[in-house]
Amino acid sequence: MKLPKKITIKEVSPRDGLQNEKLSISTEDKITWINSLSETGLSYIEVSSFVHPKWIPQLADASAVLEKIGRKPGITYAALVPNLRGLVRALETNVGEVSVFMSASEAHNQNNINKSIEETYPVLEEVVKEAKIAGKTVRGYLSTVIGCPYEGRIAPSQVRKVADRLLSMGIDELSLGDTIGVGVPSQVEQLLEELLPHFKTQQLAMHFHDTRGTALANIMKSIEMGITTFDSSLGGLGGCPYAKGASGNVATEDLMYMLHEMGIDTGVDFKAVMKSAKLIKKILGKKLNSRQMDILLAEEKECLT
Repeated sequence: MKLPKKITIKEVSPRDGLQNEKLSISTEDKITWINSLSETGLSYIEVSSFVHPKWIPQLADASAVLEKIGRKPGITYAALVPNLRGLVRALETNVGEVSVFMSASEAHNQNNINKSIEETYPVLEEVVKEAKIAGKTVRGYLSTVIGCPYEGRIAPSQVRKVADRLLSMGIDELSLGDTIGVGVPSQVEQLLEELLPHFKTQQLAMHFHDTRGTALANIMKSIEMGITTFDSSLGGLGGCPYAKGASGNVATEDLMYMLHEMGIDTGVDFKAVMKSAKLIKKILGKKLNSRQMDILLAEEKECLT
C-alpha cells in the first residue's frame, strides 16, 4: 500500500466530545483546554455548537467560548450551526468555519433534527448560502453513513444521494460519520467505492466512532482508498447517545501514534496532545477512552514505585 506523506487531523472533542458529557464544564475550563489544543500543532479545532441550548445545555456558552479563546494564526476554529438563527450567532463571534449537519438515515434525521431529509435540505441551503456570502468556508457532517440505530445498515447509494445534495449546495468538505461505530473495513470499502467515482477525495473526510474497536482499521482502509482527512477526539471523548455502549470517537492520540509510527506526518506534536489530554481528564475527573493515555498513566505510576 502506498502511504500518503501527510494526514490532516480535525479535532472535534470540544464540540462532539463534550456535548454528551453529564458533568457541566465551566466556560473558563473550556477556554483553558481549547487554548492548550491550540499549542499542539492542530490546524483545525471544532470549538462548539450553536444548536439551541435546550438541546445541548453543555454548549450553551458557545458565543463566550469562541469570543474568549486565544486564537492562533493558521488554526481554523469551527462551530456547528443548525439554521440561520444559529448562523447569526456564530458570525457575531467571527467563527472560522461553519459546519452543517444531517443524517443519511431518514429515521435518525427525524430523531436528531426533527425533520425529514427532504425538509432539512432547504434549511441547510440557506445556511450555506449566507455563510458563503459572509466569506466563510462550510463543512458538512453526514451521520449514520454505515449503520443506523433505527434502520440498521444504510445503503451506500443512499449516502451518495444525500452527499450529492450537500456538495451541490457548495459545502467545501463533507465529513462521513459512522455515528454508532458499527462499520468494518469491508463496509468502508463498499461506501467509498460508491462515492469516489462521483466526488474527489479532497472533498471527503471520515469520522469514525470506536464503539466496537474498529475505528483505526476503518481509517487504514480509508487511507488505502485515498482519503487523507480524518476527524478525531482527544481522549476518545464523545459518542452517539443512541448507540448502546458507545465508547466515543477514535482517540486523537491513538490515531497519531499509528500514523507517526507508519512515517506519516500530521503536523501535530504528540507530547503536547498528551498534555492537553491530561488536562481534560483532570477537568472531567474520569478515565478517558485512550490507549495512549492508559500507557502514559501506567508508565508514570511505575516511575513512582
